[in-house]
Amino acid sequence: MNEEQRAKIVLKILNKTYPKTPIPLKHRNIFTLLISVLLSAQCTDVNVNSVTKNIYPKYNRPEHFVKLGRKKIEKLIRSIGIFRIKAKSVYNLSKTLVEKYNSKVPKTFEELEQLPGVGHKTASVVMSQGFGYPAFPIDTHIHRLAQRWGLTNGKNVIQTEEDLKRLFPKKYWNKLHLQIIYYGRQYCKARECYGISCKICTTCYPKRKKPIKTKKA
Repeated sequence: MNEEQRAKIVLKILNKTYPKTPIPLKHRNIFTLLISVLLSAQCTDVNVNSVTKNIYPKYNRPEHFVKLGRKKIEKLIRSIGIFRIKAKSVYNLSKTLVEKYNSKVPKTFEELEQLPGVGHKTASVVMSQGFGYPAFPIDTHIHRLAQRWGLTNGKNVIQTEEDLKRLFPKKYWNKLHLQIIYYGRQYCKARECYGISCKICTTCYPKRKKPIKTKKA
């Protein structure tokens, strides 16, 4: 079985398992989506949602966070990992949006990736989930799963993104990104499946008996 055949199996199982893919990070607008994605680094979506549900009803525009200042932002997100670094990014990002973009989130990868604290993955999530632009955000979980399923050789997240974009038609990218995340959390967990028990792994690799080691991003 080659990687194109495996990709078709993956797509079929994911579409059947997750016909609908709600965005896991709660948000009120594209700006708060951007902030939530930034906060989710090294942190679960559940934890981010738990914190932001008390923030976004009152603070949901760049000027709100500029007015708050770094120290108050730190207090609001204190229970989130590396909160001081993230608070600095949220403040500086908000300030940049107010001063340079009239408080609007820019709609290009290039402009997004120039914002404080925003990398390619964060920009990809905002472009796909916020603006509906075809993108394939790759985090460490998708990187791991793509290796298990034989869709990439796992050199790095850049290579994984290129491989997945090559294997799947553009019209599926935005939904697939979320489907893979949901499937990984429910069926192909890092310390439960090991590449040998979930439906995708057993269908793509019926003869695999030993746990597969994946390369870190």
